[in-house]
Amino acid sequence: MSLMVTTAGTEERGSERGDAPDLARRVRADFPLFDSEAPPVYLDSAATSQTPRQVISALVGYYEGYKANVHRGLYPLAERATAAYESARADVARFVGAPDPRGVVFTRGCTEAVNLVAHAWGRKRLGPGDEVLTTGLEHHSNLVPWQQITRATGASLRFVPLDPEGGLRLEELGRLVGSRTRLLAITGLSNVLGTVTPLAPVIFAARSVGALVLVDAAQLVLHRPIDMAAQDIDLLVFSGHKLLGPTGIGALVARPGLLEEMDPFLTGGEMVVDVTLDGARWNEVPHRLEAGTPPIAGAIGLGAAIRYVEALGHERIQAHDRRLREHGLQVLGGVEGLRLYGPADHEAVATFTFNLHDRGGELIHPHDVATVLASRGVAVRAGHHCAKPLIRHLGVPATVRASAYIYNTTADLDALAAALDAVHGIFG
Repeated sequence: MSLMVTTAGTEERGSERGDAPDLARRVRADFPLFDSEAPPVYLDSAATSQTPRQVISALVGYYEGYKANVHRGLYPLAERATAAYESARADVARFVGAPDPRGVVFTRGCTEAVNLVAHAWGRKRLGPGDEVLTTGLEHHSNLVPWQQITRATGASLRFVPLDPEGGLRLEELGRLVGSRTRLLAITGLSNVLGTVTPLAPVIFAARSVGALVLVDAAQLVLHRPIDMAAQDIDLLVFSGHKLLGPTGIGALVARPGLLEEMDPFLTGGEMVVDVTLDGARWNEVPHRLEAGTPPIAGAIGLGAAIRYVEALGHERIQAHDRRLREHGLQVLGGVEGLRLYGPADHEAVATFTFNLHDRGGELIHPHDVATVLASRGVAVRAGHHCAKPLIRHLGVPATVRASAYIYNTTADLDALAAALDAVHGIFG
């Protein structure tokens, strides 16, 4: 894939500018949102990322050129659609280091993928006395399904505790993981704090008792390379819309043998090889877990997004992320009354979660802060970020979150800091 950018009126290929100091200047021309003379300062990529033209073209290409259902038709359009859909499955497997594309199940997103595991695996494998271990950092999508399934099966839900700043106390794993632990379900990167979870000790603890590890990689796939085989991850879930792809598409990735242990979560067409009036026989994996017409266009778009990220390269993405993180900490540190959340000694990405206080020390409500920023063209998120237990642990009603990605520049973070200074002019 070639990345075309405009610099001083001249189009250049991204591959010819591999040492460019600012990745964003190379790629912004690929994103339609930034075409206007006064584009927004978009700092909400942890919620959903922008989509490059290459992905949009892949979606349009399917709808205009070969829209058909997959795995059914014998005519050329259907065969082309099936080939593109299954090629996207291979893209996902390659991207996360899964050895077999048959371990990739397409879902509507990360939430559905976690629910699939909770119901298809949990109802079959969990029982009274069994334990699922998760953390206080989790997005509701990796918490509520485990609350529901442990109650339904009689299993128990336990938690890795947090320190006062929101860091995981992984030294407690030895006490928490035991012979009845069946699954450790943990985020790879906090959607609130932007902190990267050290997965190695989690996986080691699970292996010591024969438990499985599920990694919620919804945020991790944006910022870090993943190698499921090398890292010994059993189950991995993520969403396409956070990875420059379309909405309504995600994936569960696992060993095919592990998927074969699961009873289908949804039933209907495609996931069967035979149906009688008395019963049905399930299809092979992964199709037995993809009931009905799958998200064909979404999968094709996700494949294009993955290829786009691979063309940029994880090293460049991480280097850019480090620059944004360092610059953001510097400029936000100069904003009066700002408190940044998250442990200072943890590895983190360019996600900044904070609150602003007036000159009397009173909290300016995060929704008010976000509203003022929006009026100045700066898009951030305010609220509990679907992680209420963590927000309560921090002792605040809500926070403001500014999350940057590959198309953001240090100037965007300067604009954020200047807009925050303006908040004081209103709320003084």
